[in-house]
Amino acid sequence: MTMRYSFGGDEHIFVEVNEEMSLPAFFKSLSMTNAVRESAIRGVTEICPSNASFQIKFDPDVIAPDDLMAELKSFESGAQTTDTVISTRVIEVPVLYDDPWTRETLMRFRERHQDPGGTDLDYAARINGFDDVEAFIAAHSGAPWFVSMVGFVAGLPFMYQMVERKRQIEVPKYLRPRTDTPRLTVGHGGCFGCIYSVRGAGGYQMFGITPMPIYDPAQRISYLRDFMILFRPGDIVQFRRVDREGYDAAVEAVDGGRFEPVIRDVRFSLADFLADPDGTNASLLKVQP
Repeated sequence: MTMRYSFGGDEHIFVEVNEEMSLPAFFKSLSMTNAVRESAIRGVTEICPSNASFQIKFDPDVIAPDDLMAELKSFESGAQTTDTVISTRVIEVPVLYDDPWTRETLMRFRERHQDPGGTDLDYAARINGFDDVEAFIAAHSGAPWFVSMVGFVAGLPFMYQMVERKRQIEVPKYLRPRTDTPRLTVGHGGCFGCIYSVRGAGGYQMFGITPMPIYDPAQRISYLRDFMILFRPGDIVQFRRVDREGYDAAVEAVDGGRFEPVIRDVRFSLADFLADPDGTNASLLKVQP
């Protein structure tokens, strides 16, 4: 697909890299937004990368819209040939699947769901061809997830499962959005996973909950004191299943200021991943293939 450029009002340019989310599309978007940042173009006030697109905000009194459009298009050829290797982080996220809080919430909103007779996990397992919920949870937590965007609400990561497309979990959103979602719910909509950073409305299927806060505007939580948001685009998430005892222990550690997320610095090569997804994942997660 050829990149599509369009103006958004008087102060924005929107660039669609691809109609479908993929890691190559994300890396093209990342390359171009990095080029914009490094070029320090006068008049650019905000750079907002997304899953397979990005948006640039600018001051039209400083740079003419057509001039900025030309600047952006000049970066496109470099994005096609950029070295797709990044230094990033693997962040381990504990998850209590089928927890009592998301289960209570989803049961309150069954009339808005495709399958009112079951749970979100039941539905997701069935339409993805798994024998049961346990097999589905094993697949959900068994491969890493790439953070392709942070936003919509503050600190919320959109995550793309790092497996071959035919193996990716896909689940539609609710028929009508809920008016409530517990904070730190691990959810899924379309091909994207997410973690709800705050309590609020939502339409993604709910699979479980993490005890690990990912957003703290007050910056009181020990590991969020330097920066209130945990995730950034390019991070890799490893879900780790915990039981209720493990969940409660983690919550107690968070409240006591003793919890520290497991985070490892890694090198990620897109070429290596495309050539051998399972081998790359095993290396990233320190699991023998």
